[in-house]
Amino acid sequence: MRTMNDLEAIKSRFIALRGYWRPWTESLLQANPAFLVHYAEYAGYPAQTGPLSARMVELIYVALDASATHLYEPGLATHMRLAQQAGASEADIFDVLHQVTLQGVSAILHAADLLHEAAPLPALPDGDPLCVRIEKQWPEQAKRLRRLASQDPGYVSVLLDFAEGGLPEKGLSDSERLLVRLALHACFTHGDMASVRALINQGLALGLTRAELLQSMQLGGHLAIHGAALGATVHAKISQPAE
Repeated sequence: MRTMNDLEAIKSRFIALRGYWRPWTESLLQANPAFLVHYAEYAGYPAQTGPLSARMVELIYVALDASATHLYEPGLATHMRLAQQAGASEADIFDVLHQVTLQGVSAILHAADLLHEAAPLPALPDGDPLCVRIEKQWPEQAKRLRRLASQDPGYVSVLLDFAEGGLPEKGLSDSERLLVRLALHACFTHGDMASVRALINQGLALGLTRAELLQSMQLGGHLAIHGAALGATVHAKISQPAE
């Protein structure tokens, strides 16, 4: 049986490792404190032991919580605030949101590949200006974008316009953007392993280390906690005495 002092120690340790405390964590503290003890260590490990800066870690969390595959506003608010405290600029944050918006492109590329397999079209020539833009702006997806461009060059042209022109001034570096995209595609809420493979290769070519790439991918795993958070919240509601 844990004492009040034990529970307070667990709460303090959780806040130190995760940076927040919410009603669902309080519910878990009362019902299953061991969960919080070990979750805090599990979730805190990739954030605190890898080579990425606190600023970069928090920006990746911003991307993961803002992603259309997750849309977790409480976490987004927490990590956006922590990112700013760690030195992230407004341009950094809106650069991340730009990468979040581009996350949906990978599904179009997958679908267009299937259409190309069923009804192939001749590839655009290497010297085509659109192909040159693709190779320059989005090298890790160049083959797939070129297949899509053979089917609808106008779509690829406006996509590249947005990918380049929609960036804020003085935002992330190319390597930082790649880390954000890698986390988005590797996360279980999206799980696009073809894009992950391409991004890993591109990241290594940019000079990112194995440890940096791995940490980026690991940061998304424990977002599954939000299922437990929802469950703990609902449990607390239905456990209240009826009026």
